[in-house]
Formats: sequence, structure tokens, C-alpha cells
Amino acid sequence: MTAASSPVLRIDGLHLRRVHDGVSRDVLRGVSLTVERGEICVLMGVSGVGKSTVLRTAVALEAFNAGHILIDGVSLHPGPVPRESALRLFRRKVGMVFQQHALFTHLTAQQNVMLAPVHAVGASGSAAAEVAHELLSSLGVAHRASAFPSQLSGGEAQRVAIARALALDPPLLLMDEPTAALDPARRGALVETLRALAAGGRTLVIATHDLTFARAVADTVAVLADGMVVERGPIGGVLDHPSHEATRLLMAHD
Repeated sequence: MTAASSPVLRIDGLHLRRVHDGVSRDVLRGVSLTVERGEICVLMGVSGVGKSTVLRTAVALEAFNAGHILIDGVSLHPGPVPRESALRLFRRKVGMVFQQHALFTHLTAQQNVMLAPVHAVGASGSAAAEVAHELLSSLGVAHRASAFPSQLSGGEAQRVAIARALALDPPLLLMDEPTAALDPARRGALVETLRALAAGGRTLVIATHDLTFARAVADTVAVLADGMVVERGPIGGVLDHPSHEATRLLMAHD
């Protein structure tokens, strides 16, 4: 396979074990997943199955015990999470939008988006402001640049969070339950936004329990159960003709 056709995300045999009150529990037991450039893949499964954990390990926020993660040619290995100083190249490869947006409340929308260019790659304030303006404009929230997070609607806050995640122009965008606080109209707008990002070559991996949203936005789906990917394929084929009990359980709650 040539470098040009290499997947943007490759996860091989990901294992993660947590210890709580002296009790060890395997959260991930060999997750493997490959996602191509421009693909939108949704991670699905019942609550607590490890969808968010997969995202957190892939964005280097949580250590893992075994396996390998490769994002656009940059690797993560088992062991402690590297220091931020060692993650500068990695931070240019992947952005994350959290379920509760996690915007800094004391900063305006524009200042939130400017953070990564200034602190991760040393961009000047004027250059970072230009990047922020372009991203906020492309996402339809430039008019809210001077607003603080408490002044934003749920949909506006989410678009600002997406802009912040894209501030270093990463090829991979991860999202955790993006429709959790959105009404149906805003979900439709989000689908359009994400499809446009994918059409521009961005790769997206989205953890969601929202079947309607998944059908509307995704190219493929990976179903998690028992700490592993148990079913993987085109979104319509998997959800319309599930072959694993975990997928059938999801469909039963539709």
C-alpha cells in the first residue's frame, strides 16, 4: 500500500485495563479499527462499552496497555501518555470535540480557537486570530467570535468546539456523542457540516448512540461489545442486516 492510500487511522489490538479499589477490569480487549481518508465512521454500542475510551486513547489523553495506534504516519505506543512537549507533531494530526464541548469559560469563542495555534505551534496572535476567523466563518459562527461560552447556544458552542479542534488543520477529527444536547433541526445542520468536512478530505470518527444521526452522517459503522469491535461495515448494511447480537440489541432500542 502506498503512503498516499494509507488509512488516516489504524488501531491494532488496543487493550486498556483500569484498576479501581484494587480491582482490575479490562475496558478494551483488542480493539482494531481502520478508517480511510474522507471516511465518516461511527462507533456504536451500549453505554459503558468503551466508545469514549477508544477516542480518548486515540487523542493521547489516556494511556493504554497494549496495541498500537497510527494516525497519518504518527504512532502512539503502550505505556504512560507522553509529555505534551513530545506530542507536538501528533497534535497536528488529530482534533477532538468533547461531548460537553469543554470550551474554556473565561475565553471568548475566538480566543478558544486561537489556543492551539499559539501554544502548540507558536503562531503569532495575528496569525492565530486569522485562522480562528476563517474557521468560525466556515462554520457559520463568526458573528459570535466575541461571545463567551455561557452566551452561546448548544449548537453555537458545538461549532466553536469543532473550529477549535480544526485549528491545527488535522486530517482526523474525533467527536464524542455530538448530538447529545441538540434538537432535531440542529442535528440536521450538524450532519451537513460534517459531510462537508469529509467531502474536503477530513476523516471523522464519531462515538454515538443516536441511530438516526448515524444513518444520516456515516459511511461506515464499528459496533463495540465486550471491549472489542464485533461488527464493522457500511452503515446501511450493518444496521439493516446485523449479524452480531450486540448490533441487534442496538437496533431493538431504535
